[in-house]
Amino acid sequence: MSYLKRILAALDLGEDPKDGPLPAMLAGLTVVTGLVDAISYLSLGHVFVANMTGNVVFLGFSAGGAPGFSVAGSILAVAAFLLGALVGGKSHGALRAHRGRILALTLYVQVPLVFAAMVVALVWPPGEGASSDLPLILLLGLAMGLQNAAARRLNVRDLTTTVLTMTLTGLAADALPAKGAPAPRSSRRYVAIVAMFAGALTGTLVERRFGVAPVLAVALAVLLLASLAGARLWSSTESWALAPRQ
Repeated sequence: MSYLKRILAALDLGEDPKDGPLPAMLAGLTVVTGLVDAISYLSLGHVFVANMTGNVVFLGFSAGGAPGFSVAGSILAVAAFLLGALVGGKSHGALRAHRGRILALTLYVQVPLVFAAMVVALVWPPGEGASSDLPLILLLGLAMGLQNAAARRLNVRDLTTTVLTMTLTGLAADALPAKGAPAPRSSRRYVAIVAMFAGALTGTLVERRFGVAPVLAVALAVLLLASLAGARLWSSTESWALAPRQ
Protein backbone atom coordinates (compact mmCIF):
# COMPACT_ATOMS: atom_id res chain seq x y z
CA MET A 1 0.00 0.00 0.00
CA SER A 2 1.44 3.38 -0.98
CA TYR A 3 2.09 6.12 1.58
CA LEU A 4 -0.82 8.21 0.22
CA LYS A 5 -3.18 5.27 0.43
CA ARG A 6 -2.14 4.68 4.02
CA ILE A 7 -2.95 8.28 4.88
CA LEU A 8 -6.34 8.13 3.15
CA ALA A 9 -7.17 4.87 4.91
CA ALA A 10 -6.26 6.36 8.29
CA LEU A 11 -8.59 9.30 7.58
CA ASP A 12 -11.40 6.96 6.49
CA LEU A 13 -11.09 8.32 2.94
CA GLY A 14 -9.61 5.27 1.29
CA GLU A 15 -11.40 3.34 -1.43
CA ASP A 16 -13.93 0.88 -0.08
CA PRO A 17 -16.72 -1.33 -1.48
CA LYS A 18 -19.44 1.15 -0.45
CA ASP A 19 -18.09 4.40 -1.84
CA GLY A 20 -14.97 3.66 -3.85
CA PRO A 21 -12.86 6.83 -4.34
CA LEU A 22 -15.79 9.17 -3.64
CA PRO A 23 -14.84 10.13 -0.04
CA ALA A 24 -11.44 11.54 -0.99
CA MET A 25 -12.91 13.41 -3.94
CA LEU A 26 -15.71 14.94 -1.90
CA ALA A 27 -13.17 16.05 0.71
CA GLY A 28 -11.47 17.96 -2.10
CA LEU A 29 -14.76 19.56 -3.09
CA THR A 30 -15.21 20.64 0.53
CA VAL A 31 -11.98 22.60 0.18
CA VAL A 32 -13.43 24.23 -2.93
CA THR A 33 -16.48 25.27 -0.92
CA GLY A 34 -14.29 27.04 1.63
CA LEU A 35 -12.38 28.82 -1.14
CA VAL A 36 -15.40 30.14 -3.02
CA ASP A 37 -17.39 31.10 0.05
CA ALA A 38 -14.38 33.03 1.34
CA ILE A 39 -14.27 35.27 -1.70
CA SER A 40 -18.05 35.50 -2.04
CA TYR A 41 -18.39 36.82 1.51
CA LEU A 42 -15.27 38.98 1.56
CA SER A 43 -15.43 40.41 -1.96
CA LEU A 44 -18.95 39.99 -3.35
CA GLY A 45 -21.07 42.01 -0.97
CA HIS A 46 -21.35 39.65 2.00
CA VAL A 47 -23.12 36.76 0.31
CA PHE A 48 -22.48 33.02 0.23
CA VAL A 49 -22.57 31.01 -3.00
CA ALA A 50 -22.46 27.58 -1.33
CA ASN A 51 -24.04 27.88 2.12
CA MET A 52 -27.58 29.04 1.51
CA THR A 53 -28.50 29.29 5.19
CA GLY A 54 -26.35 32.39 5.44
CA ASN A 55 -28.09 34.09 2.52
CA VAL A 56 -31.54 33.53 3.99
CA VAL A 57 -30.33 34.99 7.29
CA PHE A 58 -28.73 37.94 5.48
CA LEU A 59 -31.99 38.67 3.70
CA GLY A 60 -33.68 38.71 7.09
CA PHE A 61 -31.05 41.15 8.36
CA SER A 62 -31.60 43.38 5.34
CA ALA A 63 -35.37 43.26 5.74
CA GLY A 64 -34.88 44.41 9.32
CA GLY A 65 -32.84 47.40 8.19
CA ALA A 66 -29.33 46.18 8.97
CA PRO A 67 -26.75 47.85 6.67
CA GLY A 68 -23.90 46.21 4.79
CA PHE A 69 -25.72 43.34 3.08
CA SER A 70 -26.56 42.97 -0.61
CA VAL A 71 -30.19 42.03 -1.14
CA ALA A 72 -29.67 41.60 -4.89
CA GLY A 73 -26.56 39.50 -4.32
CA SER A 74 -28.20 37.20 -1.79
CA ILE A 75 -31.29 36.72 -3.97
CA LEU A 76 -29.15 36.00 -7.04
CA ALA A 77 -26.97 33.57 -5.08
CA VAL A 78 -30.02 31.60 -3.91
CA ALA A 79 -31.58 31.65 -7.41
CA ALA A 80 -28.36 30.53 -9.12
CA PHE A 81 -27.79 27.83 -6.53
CA LEU A 82 -31.33 26.50 -6.98
CA LEU A 83 -30.95 26.51 -10.76
CA GLY A 84 -27.68 24.61 -10.52
CA ALA A 85 -29.24 22.09 -8.14
CA LEU A 86 -32.25 21.71 -10.46
CA VAL A 87 -30.07 21.06 -13.50
CA GLY A 88 -27.92 18.66 -11.51
CA GLY A 89 -30.93 16.75 -10.23
CA LYS A 90 -32.41 16.43 -13.72
CA SER A 91 -29.12 15.23 -15.22
CA HIS A 92 -28.72 12.55 -12.54
CA GLY A 93 -31.87 10.82 -13.73
CA ALA A 94 -30.48 10.64 -17.26
CA LEU A 95 -27.33 8.93 -15.96
CA ARG A 96 -29.34 5.99 -14.59
CA ALA A 97 -28.11 6.50 -11.03
CA HIS A 98 -24.48 5.70 -11.87
CA ARG A 99 -22.61 7.37 -8.99
CA GLY A 100 -19.33 7.64 -10.88
CA ARG A 101 -20.95 9.40 -13.81
CA ILE A 102 -22.89 11.72 -11.52
CA LEU A 103 -19.71 13.05 -9.93
CA ALA A 104 -17.74 13.05 -13.18
CA LEU A 105 -20.38 15.06 -15.04
CA THR A 106 -20.62 17.50 -12.14
CA LEU A 107 -16.87 18.10 -12.28
CA TYR A 108 -16.93 18.49 -16.06
CA VAL A 109 -19.51 21.26 -15.74
CA GLN A 110 -18.00 22.91 -12.66
CA VAL A 111 -14.60 23.36 -14.29
CA PRO A 112 -15.80 25.66 -17.12
CA LEU A 113 -18.08 27.57 -14.74
CA VAL A 114 -15.23 28.30 -12.30
CA PHE A 115 -12.89 29.06 -15.20
CA ALA A 116 -15.42 31.55 -16.56
CA ALA A 117 -15.68 33.12 -13.10
CA MET A 118 -11.91 33.46 -12.95
CA VAL A 119 -11.86 35.20 -16.35
CA VAL A 120 -14.64 37.54 -15.25
CA ALA A 121 -12.71 38.37 -12.07
CA LEU A 122 -9.66 39.24 -14.18
CA VAL A 123 -11.52 41.32 -16.77
CA TRP A 124 -14.14 42.85 -14.49
CA PRO A 125 -12.77 42.82 -10.94
CA PRO A 126 -15.37 42.74 -8.17
CA GLY A 127 -15.78 45.78 -5.99
CA GLU A 128 -16.20 48.26 -8.83
CA GLY A 129 -19.86 48.70 -7.92
CA ALA A 130 -22.52 46.18 -6.95
CA SER A 131 -23.24 45.20 -10.56
CA SER A 132 -19.66 43.98 -11.06
CA ASP A 133 -20.24 41.31 -8.40
CA LEU A 134 -23.36 39.77 -9.93
CA PRO A 135 -21.76 37.78 -12.80
CA LEU A 136 -19.42 36.07 -10.35
CA ILE A 137 -22.26 35.30 -7.95
CA LEU A 138 -24.25 33.78 -10.82
CA LEU A 139 -21.45 31.57 -12.12
CA LEU A 140 -20.28 30.39 -8.70
CA GLY A 141 -23.84 29.87 -7.45
CA LEU A 142 -24.55 27.60 -10.42
CA ALA A 143 -21.35 25.63 -9.80
CA MET A 144 -22.07 25.13 -6.13
CA GLY A 145 -25.71 24.19 -6.73
CA LEU A 146 -24.51 21.45 -9.08
CA GLN A 147 -21.99 20.28 -6.49
CA ASN A 148 -24.57 20.12 -3.71
CA ALA A 149 -27.05 18.21 -5.85
CA ALA A 150 -24.33 15.66 -6.64
CA ALA A 151 -23.26 15.33 -3.00
CA ARG A 152 -26.88 14.79 -1.99
CA ARG A 153 -27.34 12.05 -4.58
CA LEU A 154 -24.02 10.36 -3.81
CA ASN A 155 -24.88 10.32 -0.09
CA VAL A 156 -21.38 9.60 1.20
CA ARG A 157 -21.41 9.45 4.99
CA ASP A 158 -20.29 12.68 6.72
CA LEU A 159 -19.23 14.39 3.47
CA THR A 160 -21.87 16.80 2.22
CA THR A 161 -19.15 19.22 0.93
CA THR A 162 -20.93 22.30 2.38
CA VAL A 163 -23.02 21.98 5.54
CA LEU A 164 -21.07 21.38 8.76
CA THR A 165 -23.83 21.96 11.31
CA MET A 166 -24.88 18.31 11.42
CA THR A 167 -21.24 17.23 11.22
CA LEU A 168 -20.44 19.17 14.39
CA THR A 169 -23.67 17.95 15.99
CA GLY A 170 -22.68 14.36 15.26
CA LEU A 171 -19.26 14.82 16.81
CA ALA A 172 -20.80 16.13 20.02
CA ALA A 173 -23.78 13.79 20.17
CA ASP A 174 -21.66 10.70 19.55
CA ALA A 175 -18.79 11.75 21.81
CA LEU A 176 -20.01 9.49 24.62
CA PRO A 177 -21.46 6.30 23.10
CA ALA A 178 -23.82 4.13 25.10
CA LYS A 179 -22.18 1.66 27.46
CA GLY A 180 -21.03 -1.36 25.53
CA ALA A 181 -21.65 0.28 22.15
CA PRO A 182 -18.70 0.76 19.78
CA ALA A 183 -17.47 4.33 19.34
CA PRO A 184 -18.55 5.70 15.96
CA ARG A 185 -15.88 6.48 13.40
CA SER A 186 -15.35 10.25 13.36
CA SER A 187 -12.38 10.65 11.03
CA ARG A 188 -14.43 11.89 8.08
CA ARG A 189 -16.16 14.46 10.24
CA TYR A 190 -12.83 15.91 11.30
CA VAL A 191 -11.64 15.83 7.70
CA ALA A 192 -14.73 17.74 6.54
CA ILE A 193 -14.21 20.43 9.19
CA VAL A 194 -10.50 20.78 8.47
CA ALA A 195 -11.09 20.82 4.70
CA MET A 196 -13.64 23.62 4.96
CA PHE A 197 -11.41 25.57 7.33
CA ALA A 198 -8.37 25.09 5.08
CA GLY A 199 -10.29 26.28 2.03
CA ALA A 200 -11.65 29.34 3.84
CA LEU A 201 -8.24 30.18 5.33
CA THR A 202 -6.45 29.80 2.00
CA GLY A 203 -9.14 31.80 0.21
CA THR A 204 -8.87 34.62 2.75
CA LEU A 205 -5.08 34.80 2.69
CA VAL A 206 -4.88 34.72 -1.11
CA GLU A 207 -7.77 37.16 -1.58
CA ARG A 208 -6.29 39.71 0.81
CA ARG A 209 -2.91 39.66 -0.91
CA PHE A 210 -3.63 38.89 -4.55
CA GLY A 211 -7.36 39.32 -5.19
CA VAL A 212 -10.28 37.16 -6.23
CA ALA A 213 -8.99 35.65 -9.48
CA PRO A 214 -6.04 33.82 -7.86
CA VAL A 215 -8.40 32.23 -5.32
CA LEU A 216 -10.55 30.97 -8.17
CA ALA A 217 -7.38 29.67 -9.84
CA VAL A 218 -6.69 27.57 -6.73
CA ALA A 219 -10.27 26.27 -6.73
CA LEU A 220 -9.97 25.49 -10.43
CA ALA A 221 -6.75 23.55 -9.83
CA VAL A 222 -8.48 21.38 -7.21
CA LEU A 223 -11.39 20.73 -9.58
CA LEU A 224 -9.06 19.86 -12.43
CA LEU A 225 -7.20 17.36 -10.26
CA ALA A 226 -10.50 15.75 -9.34
CA SER A 227 -11.55 15.73 -12.99
CA LEU A 228 -8.51 13.65 -13.92
CA ALA A 229 -10.32 10.72 -12.37
CA GLY A 230 -13.44 11.49 -14.36
CA ALA A 231 -12.83 8.91 -17.10
CA ARG A 232 -12.27 6.18 -14.54
CA LEU A 233 -15.42 7.14 -12.65
CA TRP A 234 -17.48 7.32 -15.81
CA SER A 235 -16.61 3.84 -17.00
CA SER A 236 -16.49 2.10 -13.62
CA THR A 237 -18.51 -1.08 -13.26
CA GLU A 238 -17.68 -1.61 -9.58
CA SER A 239 -20.43 -2.05 -7.05
CA TRP A 240 -19.96 1.37 -5.41
CA ALA A 241 -20.62 3.09 -8.74
CA LEU A 242 -23.61 1.04 -9.81
CA ALA A 243 -25.49 0.96 -6.52
CA PRO A 244 -26.33 4.50 -5.37
CA ARG A 245 -26.88 4.97 -1.66
CA GLN A 246 -30.26 6.59 -1.08
